[in-house]
Amino acid sequence: MKKIASLLILLLLLSCSSDDESKTYNITLSFSHNWDGTPITNSDFNTIKFTNANNNQLSIERLRYLISDIKLESNNEVINLEAYKLIDVSNNKNLSFSPSVSIPEGTYSEVSFTFGFNNEDNDTEDGYNDLNVALFNVPSMLGGGYHYMQLDGKFINSNNEEQGYNYHAIRAVDNPGTNPTFPQDTFFKVTLGNVIISKNTTLNIEMNVAEWFKNPHIWDLNALNQMLMPNSTAQIMMYNNGQNVFSLKPDTP
Repeated sequence: MKKIASLLILLLLLSCSSDDESKTYNITLSFSHNWDGTPITNSDFNTIKFTNANNNQLSIERLRYLISDIKLESNNEVINLEAYKLIDVSNNKNLSFSPSVSIPEGTYSEVSFTFGFNNEDNDTEDGYNDLNVALFNVPSMLGGGYHYMQLDGKFINSNNEEQGYNYHAIRAVDNPGTNPTFPQDTFFKVTLGNVIISKNTTLNIEMNVAEWFKNPHIWDLNALNQMLMPNSTAQIMMYNNGQNVFSLKPDTP
């Protein structure tokens, strides 16, 4: 009788262990934005209240950007979470979303995404209807495909007047026209480090908007403010400055 009882307890323990190992959860990705630590929402838009590393005073009137190939990695296993999302701060769209993929509980060595589209996704023949409707396209004379980011606003220029700027990131292009060429890829992978997935996990991802203007290139809006899309040098500078824009915000108790 004792042997039977012991066997039942063992089977029960194994069953519980099996249940624990098979737990899966849906997670949430939440995107927030700041200027060197000061939070930014669309309520801060349309007012000149920011100062970049070049001491240009500026406003933000629109901020939206594309991320793609969102995934988790662990022990050579890759879990694809979402193909792409257009994060639109101006309209509070997709600032938080939950991929439909259920994820096994545990520690993952890396969470990552691509800023923009890689060349294969960018050159998709049929395009993406939601991005087309959002007018996120790049003209065919500049290679077609889609923007990676649109950051627009005004700044106080050297004549102490308000002037518009359009900090638009796309695939770097030369020779605009019927046969454009591409000197360098300007999409990039954002790696945010390891994460622990459990019940009700939210990954809080931050963008420091000020970084777009300062590291490693201190950005002078008097010199580089508009017509940046056909300027491959400016696009490569944006690519360089974007490397430290995103971070994973630590969980708070």
